[in-house]
Amino acid sequence: MMKWLYNICMALYALLIRLAAPFNEKARLWCEGRKGLAERLKQAVGKAEHIVWIHSSSLGEFEQGRPIVDYIRANYPGYKILLTFFSPSGYEMRKNYPNADFVFYIPADTRRRVRQFLDVVKPELAIFVKNEFWLNMLAELRRRNIRTYIASAIFRRNSIFFHPLGGIWREALRTFETLFVQNEGSKELLAEIGVENVVVAGDTRFDRVIAIADEAKRVEVIEKFKGDKRLFVAGSTWGPDEEILLPLINENPDIKFVVAPHEMDEERIERLLREVKGGAVRYTQLPDDFAEKQVLVLDTIGLLSRVYGSAEWAYIGGGFGVGIHSTLEAAVYGMPVAFGPKYCKFKEACDLIELGAGRSVRSAEELKGWFDELKSDNDYLARLSALAKVYVNQHRGVTERVVKTIFNF
Repeated sequence: MMKWLYNICMALYALLIRLAAPFNEKARLWCEGRKGLAERLKQAVGKAEHIVWIHSSSLGEFEQGRPIVDYIRANYPGYKILLTFFSPSGYEMRKNYPNADFVFYIPADTRRRVRQFLDVVKPELAIFVKNEFWLNMLAELRRRNIRTYIASAIFRRNSIFFHPLGGIWREALRTFETLFVQNEGSKELLAEIGVENVVVAGDTRFDRVIAIADEAKRVEVIEKFKGDKRLFVAGSTWGPDEEILLPLINENPDIKFVVAPHEMDEERIERLLREVKGGAVRYTQLPDDFAEKQVLVLDTIGLLSRVYGSAEWAYIGGGFGVGIHSTLEAAVYGMPVAFGPKYCKFKEACDLIELGAGRSVRSAEELKGWFDELKSDNDYLARLSALAKVYVNQHRGVTERVVKTIFNF
């Protein structure tokens, strides 16, 4: 019954996406990217052998899995890498990723489409990133005895695997040769349902942010904007984040701020430009006197991870919505970070709070209290900054452990 319901849900989901396509850009890209997928795969992959298939749901998961892709490319050149995405946000940004031989969408999770996909690709092994569990795909991988792994996974008590009606999901876990999880809690939960082939390896995102920081050069515009003052960077912000940031900005005219909205919402950007008392400018429309302004709105993509390197403090957006964005991109440079209340699904945020280098805030008043303490006490700021940097660097090397375990099978 549950498998039947799952398949009905998959069919309905695909139908709803097609119906939404004329009105929604992401839905349109989702549909167009899957048109003639089997034939396009056949033409691209051809008779390629030794294919490693790595799947990420979206752009965030790709950044988590990217160190695996790069490590395999550098150390196992005899393998071809197929990279797939579920979401257009990942595919559109990384469809030309140079360290992958082939980049495609994953097919809709129906039995027919799954079999078409695997008939063409014939992967030697498959690696899923974080929490991607497509039941028909996993069942077919299991049936064909294709070695399958999941990396940087994390499990919680309230997930479907531990529900009385989660039998088909527990069965799906039998597909994985090894489950590489982020923490001991995940391993303990899986042991309760009889899943023992689990390795606590950590999170490959640590290797990614460390690599970015090691290779990053300071952004010249940001350095000129900062001048001899101190800088606060608010990354991947949404409307509710900006609501609590604006009072902080206006109460601290001696501090420079960079605000990087998660989406380029013109109304919100215009509000920032209008309501900042010390003056605000857009990165893409810099006037000659931009360095005299208090706020720079980073209305472009691809720079944020480098911009953090110029800051003394950071605020990470998303915590008033579905969940915070990456705290590690900032913490790797050594700085305390604040974020909204919805952070509990992110182990690194919980760890940073426990260390004292992270703080969850629910209001402008709480954000002000956190910031005022750090602004007024340089020794305290330096101590928390060092804790953040040490924490990140203590978790390096996850990728090597995961990939070597897979390839030394």
